[in-house]
Amino acid sequence: MKTIEQWLSEYAESHQNKVNKRIHWIAVPTIMFTLLGMLWSIPSGFLQTILPESLGQARLFLNWATIFVLITGIFYLRLSIPMFIGMMSMVALMLGGIYYIALSGISTLISVSVSVFVVAWIFQFIGHKIEGKKPSFFKDLQFLLIGPAWCLSYLYKKIGISY
Repeated sequence: MKTIEQWLSEYAESHQNKVNKRIHWIAVPTIMFTLLGMLWSIPSGFLQTILPESLGQARLFLNWATIFVLITGIFYLRLSIPMFIGMMSMVALMLGGIYYIALSGISTLISVSVSVFVVAWIFQFIGHKIEGKKPSFFKDLQFLLIGPAWCLSYLYKKIGISY
């Protein structure tokens, strides 16, 4: 199994161009947010029947987005505890935002998520065209999970957190 440093170094190989990096710092978290929004939008009524009604509003948070987060959380936890904590903190903020958008209606959430998701991916591919290298996930799909960690690693370096 690769270490977090190995994953980040390999990801960085196709993210050297300054413009591509800037695009990624915006587009990667945006894609993550909108992916969670799309997953939240998938009907999950039967999942919510698993939890007792006494939990009330907490039942709303058992959906495909939170299941995805739990599974990907295991991936990050196996790589690095500090990265796991940072990613789960970032995801918690994103899920809070998604929850508030969902209050406007699932149709609003899905339409916003899909349209912004598509635009963010267009910018990602523009960045890689500028870079002159293919996106890392063409080599290994796990790089789709490394992209957000790569963005977080820059914040960690700035504030002196080792991962």
